[in-house]
Amino acid sequence: MHRMLAAGVVLAVVAAGCSGDGGAGTTEAPTTAPATTAAAPTTVTTATAPTTVTTAGDGAPATTVAPAPFVGLPLPQDRGTFFSASGACAVCHQQMTNGSIDVSIDAAWRSTMMANAARDPYWAASVRAEVGHTPGLAGIIEDKCSTCHMPMARTTAAFEGAAGLVLDAGFADPGHPLAPLAADGVSCTLCHQIDPAGLGEPPAFSGGFVVDDDPSPGNRALFGPYDTPPGQANVMASTSGFVPVRGDHIQSSDLCGTCHTLFTPTVDASGEVVGEFAEQTPYLEWLASGFAETASCQDCHLPEVDGVVQLSVTGGPGRAPFSQHHFVGGNAYMVGVFRHLGEDFGVTAGSEHFEATLTRIEEQLTERTAGLEIGEASVAGTTLEASVTVANLAGHKFPTGFPSRRAWLHVTVRDAGGAIVFESGRPDPSGAVAGNDNDLDPSAFEPHYEVVEDPDQVQIYESIVGDTGGGVTTVLLRGAGYLKDNRLLPAGFDPAAASPDVLPAGSAAGDPDFQAGSDLVIYRVDVSDAAGPFTIEAELLFQAIGRRWADNLLQGGGAEIDRLGDVLEMVPLTPVRVASATATP
Repeated sequence: MHRMLAAGVVLAVVAAGCSGDGGAGTTEAPTTAPATTAAAPTTVTTATAPTTVTTAGDGAPATTVAPAPFVGLPLPQDRGTFFSASGACAVCHQQMTNGSIDVSIDAAWRSTMMANAARDPYWAASVRAEVGHTPGLAGIIEDKCSTCHMPMARTTAAFEGAAGLVLDAGFADPGHPLAPLAADGVSCTLCHQIDPAGLGEPPAFSGGFVVDDDPSPGNRALFGPYDTPPGQANVMASTSGFVPVRGDHIQSSDLCGTCHTLFTPTVDASGEVVGEFAEQTPYLEWLASGFAETASCQDCHLPEVDGVVQLSVTGGPGRAPFSQHHFVGGNAYMVGVFRHLGEDFGVTAGSEHFEATLTRIEEQLTERTAGLEIGEASVAGTTLEASVTVANLAGHKFPTGFPSRRAWLHVTVRDAGGAIVFESGRPDPSGAVAGNDNDLDPSAFEPHYEVVEDPDQVQIYESIVGDTGGGVTTVLLRGAGYLKDNRLLPAGFDPAAASPDVLPAGSAAGDPDFQAGSDLVIYRVDVSDAAGPFTIEAELLFQAIGRRWADNLLQGGGAEIDRLGDVLEMVPLTPVRVASATATP
């Protein structure tokens, strides 16, 4: 394979999944949610990268080498007509504390997927692959993909009458004049310049945010949640060219919904555009849930810190509440890639920043995303039967966002001597799931189950994309709808109020135990050849990139796809254990 990255040893990292980030969002657990077992997962390496990690199942330990520490490049200070890069903002908005901990915006943001949206090798490979599948729509594909992954560059180009281009001589080319703004990802002066007009309405979706196109310095508003004293506002305007303006919409889910509600064109087998496809809809899922009345995206992904924070090194009043710019989601896999290979991608965060973000993601996934409980368990004759209930604690579906993500139940039954009698959903070191039809056959997929009776049956919570002919596809522009969508619904989900684009698809829609906030699965196991007492172990595992999605993507050609292949060789698709439970009938 062509080497786009520095040679290295095989690495193992925390694995998990936005096509920018979004990932697994969280909220407080419903009062009726099953308890989550908080034991440390054996299938996940910690953010401090131990020298060994045990593979799932009965695999032997896989030797790894802890990645070398690095500092990262300085934040860029480039200034354009409409935007300034993050370094220009960080000059003043740094060294921030609440009196006890560092809550600096630059320190938290720079190691997130928002900051690294343009560096994400999976995204870049996906853009190359989609263009390869539908070259006649290359301009539309690159413009749409750059809208939310390279938004400052693309918006500037649009204001200047040009299209947003990513590949070849586009924004990803270091020689492109807008490359510094493109590489800065979803940066400060993008989000804080979004106008409140039209937010939450369909025209704002798919990157339809509105930014002022007046190029006059000193007239560009930067929205924030506070009123700014005139003297402090004048200091900011004179040093940055931006005027601080209070805009409560900056704390609204409607703001996030502009990019985290994405519809893409549906192309049929002849290459004609015949409709559109709901590629990701976390905002619409949240809007149909009980959380729409109680918690915004920011409440979970930008958690408030206790105490008062001074925002600028130039002085000014203390502010409270202050939202930490963690942007924590579920994409631990790609953050782990940057932790190990960041210098190859020109990241502006150091290893310590990535380790901090990995720790936050692991806490988000293992403490505030899902609960797992083994309910009634009994042995009658030669049959063991147990109910496993999964509760979704997030404010949207789990998994949510980009359809490469999946979660599944790994359930094992052991006899009195500890030997495995039954196992469903064993993760393979390659990133595949034993028994999963889709990992074995690109044209097939695992159905949703009410009852699991065979080791080859696996309850996988996922979205399977179907093309216009009803076949399975991982090509986004071939997507016409979902053949299966049994991703766990958020608590309070109201199907009557929900957009049709977020309703369950496939057999889950008719499962009486697949409800708002939870799913119950019966496991029925033949134990006639074993002796009890038996032990049932269940765990909910999560991957940001399913093996089939990776394999299909690697079939294409191009430097971006070659680079992703190198990444996948060096950083395994190891799943994260989100929750676990044990019971003895």
